[in-house]
Amino acid sequence: MSVATDRPAARRSREPGNPPRFLVALASVALVTGTGFAVWLLPTGTGGWAKPGPAARPGTATPPLTTRPAADQASPLEPARPSGFVTFVDTIQDPLFNLAKAARQNNAHWFTLGHLTAGRNDCTPKWGGRQEQGDNPVANRLGRLRAAGGDAGLVFGGPTGRELAAACTDPDRLTAAYRQAVGAFGATYIDFEVRGPADREIILRRANAITALQREATAQGRPLAVSFTLPVTETGLSPLDQAMLRSTREAGVEITAVNLLTPIDHDSTGETDLRPIASAVRSAHPQIARSLGEFPAWHRIALTPVLANPWDLTETDARKLTAFTTRNRLAWLSTRGATPAAEITRLLTTPSR
Repeated sequence: MSVATDRPAARRSREPGNPPRFLVALASVALVTGTGFAVWLLPTGTGGWAKPGPAARPGTATPPLTTRPAADQASPLEPARPSGFVTFVDTIQDPLFNLAKAARQNNAHWFTLGHLTAGRNDCTPKWGGRQEQGDNPVANRLGRLRAAGGDAGLVFGGPTGRELAAACTDPDRLTAAYRQAVGAFGATYIDFEVRGPADREIILRRANAITALQREATAQGRPLAVSFTLPVTETGLSPLDQAMLRSTREAGVEITAVNLLTPIDHDSTGETDLRPIASAVRSAHPQIARSLGEFPAWHRIALTPVLANPWDLTETDARKLTAFTTRNRLAWLSTRGATPAAEITRLLTTPSR
């Protein structure tokens, strides 16, 4: 029997529930048309900077996949890692900062408090290298913040004072110093803001101390998330910082995220230009993936633009940053430097859909 003579029979013998072919064709046309209209309605004006990061290029080496849980499949010991918008507080420069009030006003849940560096006693971390830990009014309000449902981490290192790992050369005393600070403030998250190159001895001394703390925390059934805050340019991280991350990971540290510090740029008209920030994140991604031995590593990247002035970010800029963070599934978003206007902060703390 020929195909031509069989078609009418096929139509007559169509199984119940199967629509006629002309209806299927019409539905397909309608779907394509509707999808095109929806795409046309999406917001424009990002200049292409907020597109997701590219996949690995063909022919490039891909780091071996690990069995670590993905960001949306966290293990029971990983609920305390920062997320969303993380407010950085310079506790020395802003001693009146009210953590609980800021959490209520801005719907912010995570804060980082800096900076703990070595004091005169090389193995005693102090705020700004000079203020005793218990004398800091911001850190002393942590209980109120936690009662309100928020939390805060501690930042070791930074622009003022000597980094503890460089100043304290005794490995046991260094570990004890970190342990004391973490215990005093009940921290489940600590950050290391590394400024400038460090020799391998300092890197390993710090890494071994962190590894010991994380193992102790795991044995006690509590998490201890660890991040590194590093400067980044449009070409990504410096080779020395990449090597530091790799050596730290190989020493046994579970690095939750690498927080990228990047300045806000302006175009020839003085308007904020966010494209260099996107380029910096995309350049840093394969570097971080190789350093941490995990690919892809977008969920291991946090983004922290540094503002020179409160008006560096407009409402449109804030929406672009949150969209970029959400679209690329970055670990969290933060800012440093000048404090954004209140309405900008509220936009930054509002998740992009």
